[in-house]
Amino acid sequence: MPTGRRSVVTGGAGFIGSHLVEALLANGDTVVALDDLSTGDRGNLAAASSHPAFEFVEGSVLDRDVLRQVMSGADRVFHLAAAVGVHVIIDEPLQSLRTNIHGTENVVDLAHELGLTMLLVSTSEVYGKNTADRLGEDADRVLGSPLLSRWTYAAAKGIDEAYAHAYWSAYGFPVAIVRLFNTVGPRQKGRYGMVLPRLVRQALAGEPMTVYGDGRQTRCFSYVGDVVPALIELSQSPAALGRAVNLGGAEEVSILDLALRIATTVGSDSPVTLVDYTEAYAPGYEDMRRRVPDNTLAGDLVGYHPTTSIETMIMRVADDLAGRPLTPAGRL
Repeated sequence: MPTGRRSVVTGGAGFIGSHLVEALLANGDTVVALDDLSTGDRGNLAAASSHPAFEFVEGSVLDRDVLRQVMSGADRVFHLAAAVGVHVIIDEPLQSLRTNIHGTENVVDLAHELGLTMLLVSTSEVYGKNTADRLGEDADRVLGSPLLSRWTYAAAKGIDEAYAHAYWSAYGFPVAIVRLFNTVGPRQKGRYGMVLPRLVRQALAGEPMTVYGDGRQTRCFSYVGDVVPALIELSQSPAALGRAVNLGGAEEVSILDLALRIATTVGSDSPVTLVDYTEAYAPGYEDMRRRVPDNTLAGDLVGYHPTTSIETMIMRVADDLAGRPLTPAGRL
């Protein structure tokens, strides 16, 4: 049933953005997806492309004219467009900063000017090296040197949050902020540094599964199918305005254990190989030893309680990758 609501999704051809586009269309929204296709893929929107209420616009959030075109007449904007992935951030730090800071500035400015509500999608990276048992939304940020490109993504997303929140404080701008923790699922590519699809692809190909560092660093993976409905609900929750809300997984797992569970789940005999961070990325690279979300606020606001198991996430990623060509270089 059409809602009469027009939603804009920046980064709409990306992994999470494309799933969000489909969910919004299923809910009855008219949807415009904006993406510059730097890391997004038109193929991710194959299911949406024939929908009469869907439009795709190729363009950048750095282009205010294009942004004004897609946002004019809309009711809300979901801002997901960003330079993402460890390799992208390390290899192109300046362009990444421009996209992640100035792009968000453009979206916030125009959303306020045009009277849209906004959901800003941020990241658990803003917590940096904080290893608290459960990272609540008010937890301290513990970042490394600003001169290390490794931390530019976290720094930029922190600025994005502060900028959007300042608009809420100064003008009552209706914006909610969501911090995602290691979201995984079909359409995610390992080539940008995302660990689960990279390890799954290696296991399916019978290659050694490369685990960086000692493998004891832990994460909580969340499934895109659990996260996307919460994004929509938070965009519609008055109680979420002016706040940051965590959306993460329920189970803490080490990356070494993740690799072993992937091998077991997909029936692979691929061995695990430990690779030093300097070899995988660059000298001086720093990782987080632990990142565990406190999802209490999301549960209170919109009933968010992630239920998808890690094994189910692995199988859904494996099913997705098995339908795509694999190359000896290990990239899709």
